[in-house]
Parts: sequence; C-alpha cells; structure tokens
Amino acid sequence: MILYISVTIEEAEMIGFEDYGIGFFRDQRRAAAGAALFEGVVKTGCVVLRRAGGGDRAGEISANRFLASPHVTPDEIIETTAMRTTLACRARRIVAAQDTTEINFRCDAGDRPGLGPGGDGKTPGFFVHATVAVDADDETLLGVVHARIWTRPWQRATARRQRAIEDKESGRWIEATAMAAERLGTAAQLIVVGDRESDIFSQFVRVPAGVELIARAAQNRKLVDDEYLFEAPSDWRDFGTMELRVPPRRPGEDWRVACVTVKAGHVCIARPRHGADPRDPRSVTLTFVEVRENAPPKGHKPIVWRLLTTLTVCGMPDEFAAAHEIVRLYRLRWRIEQVFRAMKKDGLCLEETQVKEASRLFKLAAMALAAAVRNIQLVDARDGSARPASDVADPATIKAAEAIGPTLERSTARQKNPHPLHSLAWLTWIVSRLGGWNCYYKKPGPKTVALGWKKLTAMAEGYALAMATQNA
Repeated sequence: MILYISVTIEEAEMIGFEDYGIGFFRDQRRAAAGAALFEGVVKTGCVVLRRAGGGDRAGEISANRFLASPHVTPDEIIETTAMRTTLACRARRIVAAQDTTEINFRCDAGDRPGLGPGGDGKTPGFFVHATVAVDADDETLLGVVHARIWTRPWQRATARRQRAIEDKESGRWIEATAMAAERLGTAAQLIVVGDRESDIFSQFVRVPAGVELIARAAQNRKLVDDEYLFEAPSDWRDFGTMELRVPPRRPGEDWRVACVTVKAGHVCIARPRHGADPRDPRSVTLTFVEVRENAPPKGHKPIVWRLLTTLTVCGMPDEFAAAHEIVRLYRLRWRIEQVFRAMKKDGLCLEETQVKEASRLFKLAAMALAAAVRNIQLVDARDGSARPASDVADPATIKAAEAIGPTLERSTARQKNPHPLHSLAWLTWIVSRLGGWNCYYKKPGPKTVALGWKKLTAMAEGYALAMATQNA
C-alpha cells in the first residue's frame, strides 16, 4: 500500500488536523479542494458532485478535478482519517470491527470503465473492506481505522487453493487486523471482531502481539481429536441465560428480544488439509462460545452463534460473565454495518453517483466512508457524550455554534441545551434543533442530524463573513 502522507501523529497534534483536512496530496490547493468537497458531502448528505461542490458549476468542476488528480489517492484519505482515530483510541478498550460491502451499479460494464463484476458475477461494481474503531465500554464509534477498496477481474481466478493467503481476497481480513494492530497500538486493549467470512485458520495463527480476535465460526472444522467443532459443546454445561436484541429480518418488522443459553470451552482446531498455508502451525487452541436460542417465537428461526476467540473464559473467576462479555463485544460488529448503510441507500447513496471511472469512484468511496462515520458520531452524541466537538467540527463551525445555540433554546428545561459547552453532545443538540427536532417525542435520527449539519455549516459561513466585516 502506497502512502503519501509525511505528517506524523505528533506533528498532526501540533498543527491541527483541520490544516490538511482529508489529506495534503502534495499541494495545498488540492488539500483545500479535498477538504471543501468532503465538507460538502457531509453538509449535503450526498455524493452528487454538483450539490457537494456547492451547488454551482465552479464547485462541480473543482470536485471533478480533485477526483481526477493522480496525486489524490484513497489510501491518503483513509490514512488521514485513521490518524484522528489513532488519537481518539489512546488508553481506551477498543473493538476494531471489520467487514466487507459491495457497491453495485445498474448499468452495462462499458458505462463504468475500470469496474469488475459484483458479487453476482454480472453487475459492475467494486468492494470496500473497512475497519472502524468502537469504544468497548460506552460503544461509541470513534473513527475509521483502515479500508481496502478494489474491483474483481472479469476472468475467474484459477488454482485458488494453490495460492498463498496473501494473494487471495480473504487475505484482506489478515491485512486489516495487522493495520489495526499498527494504528491502535496505544489502546489499552484491542479486540478485532469479524463475521463468518473472517473464520480463516491463518487469521487465528497469525494474530499480532497484543491483539485479541473474535470471529463467528462459518465452518464445522475438524479438531485434533477427530471430532468436529459444532459438536464440541454437546456435553458442555450451560453457564446461564442472557437476552439478545435481534434485528428485524425484513422491512416492517420490529426488533425482538431472544433468550439464549451460553456455553464455552477450549477447542484445538487442526490445520485444514486443503487450502491452508503449509507454513502455518498444525493446530491452534481457541475459546469456543456457543449462543443458542431454544424457544424462538413462532415463525422465527432460532438464534445460533458460534464464536471463536483468543479471549479466555474457562478458568476465569466468573466464567459466565467472561462469556457474556465476549458475546457483547461481538455484537458491536453492528457498528460497521451501520456505517455501510450510511454510505449507501440509507445515507449518502453512493450507488447513485454519476461519477463513472473506477479510480475516481474509489476516492469518492473513501470520502463517503469517512463522512458516514462523522454523521453517525453526531447521532451517537444525541444521548450525551463527553468527547469534544472538535472531533467532528472545525474551530470556525464551533464558534458559530456557540453564537447560534442560545437562539435555539426556549423557556422550558426540555428546550435548553443540557450538555457541557463545546462537547460533542452540545454540538449535536444544536445540529438537531437546526434540523427540526423539537426536544420532545423521539430522539433525532440521521436525516434530522444531516439536515441540521447542512444548516449549521451554511450559517457558520455567514457568521464568519459577518465577523470579518465587523473587524475590518
């Protein structure tokens, strides 16, 4: 991976991240154009270049030139964003949740030059494998850690089993884990979490020092004693029961609460006979946690989660509490799914962009990933957050919010901003009020926050102009 950033974390703290926005790209003018486009994407809640560029032809041309520049890379955008995340994760317990999403376009391949087939093998598209950092204790989203963006060739790969894991798409899970270890090394604890696609033998035997893993098992692997993984808990004791909130299976359904039993024990998994790297050890010992719903409601399939982890349960002073914590940490994986939804149809609608060429789409996808995280952080803060507003806003916007905020308050206690000045929660309250929230009924959602952010940034520009005129 090629990186073009020469600014260190220490230098970034001294000069302030707002000085280079989403990257420097070897030129201050490109840095300014990139920062302006990113703010436009956040402000408008879309990736249509005319709108994100300010609503006029000049802004659209500037955005197109920025995306067309060979000096602008998705890697630098992600690296710059990850620097902020590194600072936010210091001395905290962190879950690094990773997953893959695909961006597909309903058109002929010739209409999107440089793209390959999506998951169905026919529709042109590309893939984004991302890792985000989540505070393991308060479950807030802290930022982007890593992302890999790529497209598949139209020709099917051959001799897949003979290739090394580094040459396979599945190597992205191991790469992301290594990047999390490198960038979040100052965290108090780092737990990397993945879904069933991360159930890779090489992933578990190549764990970086200081990193814990949790993955949902996909394969009924053979153990060294000739038994199989899924049958191992059959004679284990139940530790106890716990409740899980289960998302709806289809639109219109509500979340439901499942009562599940929890078992855990050690398993020694044998290296697979086919497809495994012969350089890997012959076996690996892990903790296996089984979560099972025994009495699902009528019409629902029972919940069965099988989790493999490097964390310990057996022998702990409270084994049930240790198993319960592993299940809770795995559930934080939903934050990366939330980010992907905010990038796509539930937010920025990346699939609807008019940008055609693959390299430009990749840059836009990197910006959309960072913008989706920023919007979710604002929504998270609606319940109160001690994090500073500077995590998501520049000093000029914060100064404008300080002036605008009191004008949004009313006479009742419910209509006053209850949060500490300059905190992220304080800023989100102002943004939500600008978006139309009345302080009563349900909490403000992503659309309200996005609308409020658009209004705040527009008002901040006017406020800065007024202050400049007054001081002239």
